[in-house]
Amino acid sequence: MTAEHQRLAVNAGKSVPLAQWGPYLSERQWGTVREDYSQNGDAWHYFPFDHANCRVFSWGEDGLAGISDFFGNLCFGISLWNGKDPILKERLFGLSNPQGNHGEDVKELYFHLDNLPTHYYMEYLYKYPQQEFPYEKLREENRNRGKLDPEYEILDSGAFDNNQYFDVLVTYAKQSAQDIFIKIDVTNRYSKPAEMTLLPTLWCYNRWRDGTFKEKPSIRQHNKTTVKIDHERLGEYYFYYQSADKTFFTENETNTQVVTNTPNTSIFTKDAFNHAIIKGENVDELTKKKDGTKFSPVYKMKVAAGATKTIYCRLNTTLTEKPFAPGFKDVFKVRKKEADDFYAVILPKGMSEDMAQIQRQALSGVLWSKQYYHFDVEEWLSSSDGISPVSNSKMTGRNNDWKHLKNQDIIMMPDKWEYPWYAAWDLAFQCISMAVVDPVFAKHQLLLVMREWYMKPDGQLPAYEWNFSDVNPPVQAWAAMQVYNIEKKQTGNGDIKFLKKVFQKLLINFTWWINRKDVNGNNIFEGGFLGLDNIGVFNRSFHFPGEVQLEQADGTSWMGTYALDMMEMAIEIAMNDISFEDTATKFFEHFVLIAESLNQHGLWNEEDRFYYDVLCVSGADPVPLRIQSVVGITALYAVSTINKKALDHLTDFKKRITWFENYRKKHAKYWPNEERSDDGEILMSLIPKDKLVDMLKRLLDEDGFLSPGGIRALSKYHDQNPYSVTVDGNIYSIRYDPGDATSDMFGGNSNWRGPVWMPINFLIIQSIKKYGEFYGDSLTVEYPTGSGVQMNLEQVAEHLTKRVISLFERSKDGERRLHGDYGWFYKQPGNEHLVAFYEYFHGDSGRGLGASHQTGWTALVAELISEYGERKENTKRELL
Repeated sequence: MTAEHQRLAVNAGKSVPLAQWGPYLSERQWGTVREDYSQNGDAWHYFPFDHANCRVFSWGEDGLAGISDFFGNLCFGISLWNGKDPILKERLFGLSNPQGNHGEDVKELYFHLDNLPTHYYMEYLYKYPQQEFPYEKLREENRNRGKLDPEYEILDSGAFDNNQYFDVLVTYAKQSAQDIFIKIDVTNRYSKPAEMTLLPTLWCYNRWRDGTFKEKPSIRQHNKTTVKIDHERLGEYYFYYQSADKTFFTENETNTQVVTNTPNTSIFTKDAFNHAIIKGENVDELTKKKDGTKFSPVYKMKVAAGATKTIYCRLNTTLTEKPFAPGFKDVFKVRKKEADDFYAVILPKGMSEDMAQIQRQALSGVLWSKQYYHFDVEEWLSSSDGISPVSNSKMTGRNNDWKHLKNQDIIMMPDKWEYPWYAAWDLAFQCISMAVVDPVFAKHQLLLVMREWYMKPDGQLPAYEWNFSDVNPPVQAWAAMQVYNIEKKQTGNGDIKFLKKVFQKLLINFTWWINRKDVNGNNIFEGGFLGLDNIGVFNRSFHFPGEVQLEQADGTSWMGTYALDMMEMAIEIAMNDISFEDTATKFFEHFVLIAESLNQHGLWNEEDRFYYDVLCVSGADPVPLRIQSVVGITALYAVSTINKKALDHLTDFKKRITWFENYRKKHAKYWPNEERSDDGEILMSLIPKDKLVDMLKRLLDEDGFLSPGGIRALSKYHDQNPYSVTVDGNIYSIRYDPGDATSDMFGGNSNWRGPVWMPINFLIIQSIKKYGEFYGDSLTVEYPTGSGVQMNLEQVAEHLTKRVISLFERSKDGERRLHGDYGWFYKQPGNEHLVAFYEYFHGDSGRGLGASHQTGWTALVAELISEYGERKENTKRELL
């Protein structure tokens, strides 16, 4: 057992399996819903980037390469100045949604290089230009670009030309749970010496202004290289630093002169360091001040060309005379070795160095995505931030019916800059990746979002903070089984207690779907948005006037998958606790009825041999929306096998499903795809074999869904064949968009009209693989369609996996397709191993698009690499 596994075993015994200190600091707190106290719900304008350095946050903090305790009370991050910028580099810059030509977008280069689940070792790399950071140029260029233009990125600006930048590598190594060493390496990548000012910054989250604390926290000078922190929640801490040019103290308080044009009562505001370093204001006062709630030692350094300068700090609970005693640097070597040992155990053997680095960075990104998230909706609706008065309009505005939601936890974020708030279905995918490194925490996260301070009393799960009432695909049962099986494979033991907890909560959620999203009670479901943004020809959450209803093929398919996953979970539990046998039968029957509706009530189009949404207008014939998209492919996900052992053990279940089958067939009712293998295994799926073959023909067509990097969200068929429909006198159209969105739907910040999305590809690959395991060589299809090459479905799944992995891997010429036109930068010495994990990928070129650090669901590539590697090893053993 590695040292990290031993620490994880200790964490597993805690009520919350979490280290007290970790990368819990958000990378963007400004522009979020929870910081929005406006009357009109305009979060981006109410708290813009330009206020972030001088205005106190209400619900958290943000910073650069930072850490905090698990309640965000005390935070640490770095601040930088290149001698030219108008502001200190304290946080990542990006465009708000109205500023970007494709929605909000971070405009920085940073990488989550390494991390352990207990955060005993972490690495964060930030690339800082030596020329003035192009804030205005990035705003202006993107403002002038339209939807058909690519985004203007920082690598387009010339800021990194000729390697004129610093690499700032921040490494954390814990001596113990509350003793953290910090190393900051500043490397000059330019060919000439360059100057930089570094401020390792410690500050307290401002909870005293609203009366949460009885006493205001204090950071107080103890000696020349030590400050003492007194905090009523944390107790005493000491922060040690090496001899500095200066030390600054100020208060984490709003600069009211800037924010509200009200004179400040003190010069010691949140942005005081900014004014002192850049404008030379109040330097003596900040230096003479010996206490406050924000502190920085100041290091002015000149770094030779190609050289590195290193600063060390330390944070712990114990006063020591020699915080940097001889040999202290060894802690970094020891923890790095422990990280190497840990990943050597959990990742498959035989991987190339490149594949191993992709996996490790993907999983490190998942671990860096943990964030302190605090949002009490009832308090937010009825209180003021001290700048805007309580707004009556908010009480009937956004999220007003989620007053029960009181979140204050460490949660995995999809992306700590672009999406610094959880989303229900993103989190489900993230938990699968997290299970590879920390299955206990993965289980905790799945259960957390179902707890009573998250789940609505009626059973609805919160979607995301911009609209908790939006509906995401119900993937929690599927994710729970994935996490369960990953842990069972690792340890040999399945956590039945976890499945029982999940199952009981999801019973409530499943009932909510049945009661709220099946309007006519005919097992055809709506759902609306379903997290797929602009996948439809119009906004699927919009309710047209009059008697107009959208019956969704994917909503119905998701529910069929949900029922099958719940059945599978109930069977697994019932093998240990027979009292769950009846619920397995219940969900089996739900699945049969949903399968009937999907296949016989108009969602299947016999002419096209594909599933479509259907628009039902009172007094008119239903209109199938003949759009070849993942909406129709979703039916693939509902596939499960029941083994003979389960059937022999669960006699009542076997008896009931046999009776149900005989009854339905006797009365000429629909029966879903059911096939039996020679060894008594039963395959259950939404799609009969003949329909499956026809759908795969479209799916594996390179002129349709199949791209070089995986399955497109919308078929390329619609490039030459756009689709239009007229509703209530308005014409709605859709066509293939391989890259960024050309529509403004959902803010225009993501696109499901052609690009490759990792979660969808992961589900498709898993499903086809499951079909293949059952059918073997008895079912083969052309891959690609029209090639004349026949493959069984396991082989197809393997080839699809290779296509997705190819987005990330280095080619012979040293480039990765996901880096697109910026391959020149990532081919430079020192950058070859760096990988960005984008939200989605161009449907033709494979270039990464959207959020650049979506190691939420895009980290699933690590699991695909593992599965691919294991299959190759198994094939090798079979040949031997």
